[in-house]
Amino acid sequence: MMRLARSSIMKVYAVSAMALMLASASCKREERGFRVSPPASRAIETITLSELQPGSRLPNVPVKNGYEENAYALSEGKRLFDAFNCSGCHFHGGGGIGPPLMDDEWIYGSEPANIFATILEGRPNGMPSFRGKIADYQVWQLAAYVRSMSGLVSSLAAPGRSDHMQATPPEQSKKPEQPKESSIPKSAERP
Repeated sequence: MMRLARSSIMKVYAVSAMALMLASASCKREERGFRVSPPASRAIETITLSELQPGSRLPNVPVKNGYEENAYALSEGKRLFDAFNCSGCHFHGGGGIGPPLMDDEWIYGSEPANIFATILEGRPNGMPSFRGKIADYQVWQLAAYVRSMSGLVSSLAAPGRSDHMQATPPEQSKKPEQPKESSIPKSAERP
């Protein structure tokens, strides 16, 4: 009788341990890292926009933006996009005064470091510089959200809220498009 009770207790422990391991392994998608470390701000010093540069060619080191895999950071990027009135020029990503952010044509590059540099430094004839006005981690959150508008981030990093009331599907559900380099618009060329 004692052996039977002992074996049933061991089975309960084994089943509980297995269930706990499965539960912890299956929650990877729901892991919300609120303290993701942004890439270093010095990453923009290695960005090249064209083949033309003085001296020897610098290596192009890709910068990984951890915020692109974080639903909270993407939601914060979306909130900041509206809070800093980016929609005023980019018309919620569709383009207007500023270039569209939902398509596959990127004037200054589609990599996270390119977008970070564009927000921080600004661009000729329109895009203001936000250096010193927005914290670096918020610029990386904005960069992650901007890339999500054209489907360049993982669709697994969906916001924690329901988007069923939205007029359009969530940005993260858009199919990825292969970015193309675009030329500088005529309005940005020097006379």
